[in-house]
Amino acid sequence: MKKITLFCFLLLTFTIATTSFAQVKQEAFSGAKATLKNYKALYVLNSGDEKKISGTLKNIRNVLEDPRLKGKLELELIVFGDGVAVYEKTGPFEERLKDLHSKGVILAQCENTIKERGINKNSLFPFISYVPTANGEIIIRQYQGWATVHP
Repeated sequence: MKKITLFCFLLLTFTIATTSFAQVKQEAFSGAKATLKNYKALYVLNSGDEKKISGTLKNIRNVLEDPRLKGKLELELIVFGDGVAVYEKTGPFEERLKDLHSKGVILAQCENTIKERGINKNSLFPFISYVPTANGEIIIRQYQGWATVHP
């Protein structure tokens, strides 16, 4: 008899607990809310791999289209090391870069990379900007409150 009473008690407790949890209605998660007036993000690229470069450019394009961030973004692409391939005139990225540049994305190249590799600036797109060092740019932007994205 004690076993039946205990079993009934446990069954009743479980039923009440399950019913209580089932009645709590959760809202569907739709992502973080963009409550600030503006957002700043620094995309870091130091790879010459075309797939990596394409992915990075796609990430930037996608964030520009995020309805939560429309009109609230300041973006920069900082390139160093092997990433310089994205800015080479002989590469396949000119149209995508021009599109990003026209949307206000800062396209920056590390001058250290240019000097160390003996790259002529004339071999790079004329619409890019230069910074003394990529690491310096990353550090400064970090302390200015920029999010750092390294796809």
